Amino acid sequence: MTGDGHRGHYIVCGGNALAHRLVLELTEHYEVPVVAVLPDRDRDHGPRIGRLPGVAAVLEHGTVTEEALRAAGVEGALGIALVDGDDQQNIHAALTAQGTNPGIRIVLRMFNQRLGEHIERLLPNCAALSGSATAAPAFANGVLGRPNSVPVGGRYLYVAYDEDIGAGRLCLVADRIDRQDLSRLRLLPETAGRAAEFIELARRYGDNGPPGTDPAGPPAPAAGRGGLAALQALGSEPLLRIPWTSRLRWTLLDALRYVTGVRMRLVLSTAFAAVLLSTAVLYLAHRDVGWTLYLALLDLAGAAQPDDPAAGAPGGIWARAAQVVITFCGITFMPVATAVVVEALASGRRGVPRAPSAGVRGHVVVVGLGSVGIRVATLVQDTGVPVVCVERDPQARGIAAVRARGIPVLVGDAPLESQLRRARIHRARALAAVTSDDAANLEAALEARAVRPDMRIVVRLFDDDFAHHVYATLGNVASRSVSYLSAPAFAAALMGREVLGTLSVYRHVLLIAEVAVDDASGLAGQDLHGIEQPGGVRVLAVRLARRPADLQWNFADRARRLAAGDRVVVAATRSGLARLATPVPPAVPPQPRSPEPRSPEPPAAGPVASEP
Repeated sequence: MTGDGHRGHYIVCGGNALAHRLVLELTEHYEVPVVAVLPDRDRDHGPRIGRLPGVAAVLEHGTVTEEALRAAGVEGALGIALVDGDDQQNIHAALTAQGTNPGIRIVLRMFNQRLGEHIERLLPNCAALSGSATAAPAFANGVLGRPNSVPVGGRYLYVAYDEDIGAGRLCLVADRIDRQDLSRLRLLPETAGRAAEFIELARRYGDNGPPGTDPAGPPAPAAGRGGLAALQALGSEPLLRIPWTSRLRWTLLDALRYVTGVRMRLVLSTAFAAVLLSTAVLYLAHRDVGWTLYLALLDLAGAAQPDDPAAGAPGGIWARAAQVVITFCGITFMPVATAVVVEALASGRRGVPRAPSAGVRGHVVVVGLGSVGIRVATLVQDTGVPVVCVERDPQARGIAAVRARGIPVLVGDAPLESQLRRARIHRARALAAVTSDDAANLEAALEARAVRPDMRIVVRLFDDDFAHHVYATLGNVASRSVSYLSAPAFAAALMGREVLGTLSVYRHVLLIAEVAVDDASGLAGQDLHGIEQPGGVRVLAVRLARRPADLQWNFADRARRLAAGDRVVVAATRSGLARLATPVPPAVPPQPRSPEPRSPEPPAAGPVASEP
């Protein structure tokens, strides 16, 4: 098939899970024709992509060459998404598409984000995104038990539920999210005051609202299964505070175990107890804290003091004996202390394997060190929470990356149960299973749950039906899908929309985007009510063209028409943001047919009701 018959379409190159989700986003929510270029029709997600009803054509090419792009009609395409292959292959295909069609919109999946920033500056109409970077914060915040936040204009937006909703910081409300029925996510397109009023009504009367009103949303969820959800803003990022004493204790114990065995630690413990006892004897002999510490430290360093002024006094012999004990214990301590320092400084460069410390508590176990696992482990470690990683493939590229940061990694083909036991899962605060295999992730979750039924668990799952059953069966297990979280951002970027971040509401995705108002977008001349009225979109802030540095939250003048150059920050569902990509221009009031002049009439008492 040649590209002669394709015009005004979008091209998606790839056969992985992200490509499948992206094609689904474009065909279902944006309703645009898509040409899929697959490396193999019969492998990976190729059969699923081929069965999607909105796909205009499916082409099979091993690599994305110029011939493949011409066959897909790149000359007449509006955009192309390269979501398969490595960074080098995607850059080469992007340059080829740009040379063939200079006006095409290009979206790249890049693992190296720094390189992606350079590519965006090189190509004028290009966006380089990382699927793992987009989805990893949702996994990390899920295991930490803190809300996932998106920074916007100096504030951090996050989703709060039920009793955690603060009316003073309310931006938007989704009514009665049911964890058992995830078919829709309805946003309330009203001001903060009206939304807060709805919360009080819902809590007072239940899902049906006050008497005389129609039910809004699905049936009431079971206890603990869902409820009200609100998007709130904080002046600073929600932090998870870990006591510095716990972090210091874990670091010291881990460093000690890193260079010593069980017998050596027993010897060191005995020597340490002998030093404390001998120091107490010195104090009883001298009754001077300063002099006692001075003698103990010098003796510990090997500089014994034979001319003890207390030698002739009662207890002088015991003081000398204590000094001898401290000196011999110092002979044991000094080599171990030197080895700890040397190994700690050299381990990052040599990548020496580390095992988790016997004293580790309250840590997070990350199973799988792919691109997502690396980012999740890094994000969790940055908060100060200890991390232990488990990886079966000794050739996984993430092993060296996390070891360079000093994170212990358990590598090998041993049964997952024994690996989790070595990772001290019984002392962990949470588990993140982020391998590329749904079955392996579920196995890790069930093993951890068997040890600690109350443990917080986040698993990476692609299959929607599978994830739904996990949600319904395992109450404390939350599932995330990398492709589900990142595909809306890729689709929005392909349509020229800037997605600032994604927030997960159970298995839903809430997008935070900044949209430019211009004639091409069709938003110029509309007011905020017109943008929100069809549903799925809530305008959070407005940046007026005359004051570009001022981001006005909960813009008061909802009837003010937007002008070219303005920018709006919106929270939207996937379908809501898709509607903004092709907005409907504001309706023009009908003109009177009678040519005779008419006297002016007073304005109506209230706003004209619009059609639902």
